[in-house]
Amino acid sequence: MTVTYDLKTLADKHLAAARNAAHGRSAHLLLREQPLRQSVIALTAGSSLEEHNAPPAATLQVLRGEVVLTAVSGDVTLKEGRLHAIPHERHGLRAVTDAAVLLTAVND
Repeated sequence: MTVTYDLKTLADKHLAAARNAAHGRSAHLLLREQPLRQSVIALTAGSSLEEHNAPPAATLQVLRGEVVLTAVSGDVTLKEGRLHAIPHERHGLRAVTDAAVLLTAVND
C-alpha cells in the first residue's frame, strides 16, 4: 500500500494546532519504517525545540516560515523552501516566524 501526503495541508494543520497549544508546538510522525523516520513539526514564532543529539543522518526542509537551526558549529537561518542537512552534533531549532518543517531522519 502506497501512502501519500499533502505537505502543504499538513503544515497548515499543524501550524493551527501549534497556535492553539500552550507550548507553541505541534508535531506529527508521518513515516516510521526503520531506519527512516519523517515528521512534520510546527512552531509558533519564538518557540523552540531545545538542544538535543543528532541522529546518524537527518535533513530539515522548511515548509512554511523561517527557522534557525542552532548548533555548536554555528547557527543557520532557513527560509521556506530550503533543505538543510542537520550537523552531527547537538542542535536545536527556533522559529523566527510561525513555521513548519519536515524532519527526515535515519536512526540506528
